Amino acid sequence: MFGRSDRGQTVTVIEAPQARSQRRKAIIAFWVTLFTAGLLTATVASHYMHPILGGMLGITVGAILGAVLFGLIIAWPVLMMIWHWVPEILLSLGVTSGWVWLMEATPLWLALLVVAIGVGGPAAYPKTRRWLLAPVWCLIVRHRLRQCFAAFIISNREGTLPLILLARPTPVGERVWIWLRPGLSIQNLEQDGQVQKMAVACWAREVRVTPASRKYAAFVRVDVTRRETLTSTVVSPLPGALPDDMPATTPATVTHQEPVGVNLADVPAARRRSPDTNSESRPRRARNPEPPSSDAYDPSDYA
Repeated sequence: MFGRSDRGQTVTVIEAPQARSQRRKAIIAFWVTLFTAGLLTATVASHYMHPILGGMLGITVGAILGAVLFGLIIAWPVLMMIWHWVPEILLSLGVTSGWVWLMEATPLWLALLVVAIGVGGPAAYPKTRRWLLAPVWCLIVRHRLRQCFAAFIISNREGTLPLILLARPTPVGERVWIWLRPGLSIQNLEQDGQVQKMAVACWAREVRVTPASRKYAAFVRVDVTRRETLTSTVVSPLPGALPDDMPATTPATVTHQEPVGVNLADVPAARRRSPDTNSESRPRRARNPEPPSSDAYDPSDYA
């Protein structure tokens, strides 16, 4: 199924370097699990049975756990691919099951009529058509972002593909939450024009990458902008609430002039003050005058 085609090209699900790396990790994990789990199991089992039987039980348990871990590591790239295609797989199962049930419950012409009305009716109106296309764009963006991350990792020759968690539509596009794996960071995505490459790959106008958590640096959010809603025309019902006999007015033209002075006639009389009087020319009055001292000079004492 994944062998050579007629033109001599090989179609593979997992690249050869990645397959060799996964195999090496799986072998190491198998032997480490076999030794650790087997030793712990044999130590505990030797208190309840003969040491030889306990050792054999430990080897058996370690081999089983190591084989399970070996299989998970080998199948991890395939599991990742299945995870990326989970929405499409569930949607295909739902559509197929619904069509089979409809064919069994109704004749063929009625089933075709129901499908035509159910699909063609909402697609005929622009608003419902946008609602139907919004989840489709979310699915497309998930795969396009995965292609971008694969290109970034291949160019850097390090790291693994991130986990693309959820995607939901927004008024301007889509929003995707991603968990980065070792080898990638938000700084790598913001520098060297990687964000622009992501926008080109997603067929979008703009892509912004922001942290999605204050605790985990690997949890990021990608906002894909396809359209600008602020430039659209907003219909207001306020003009219709005005009376019909209200005369139309034109706004007065206001010219900006620099202030050149103050008209004293517009200032109340209580607030007027002569320009030549100021606080500095007035003599200051002592608030608490000191009483004369008893030792002051008195001319009558020398008469």
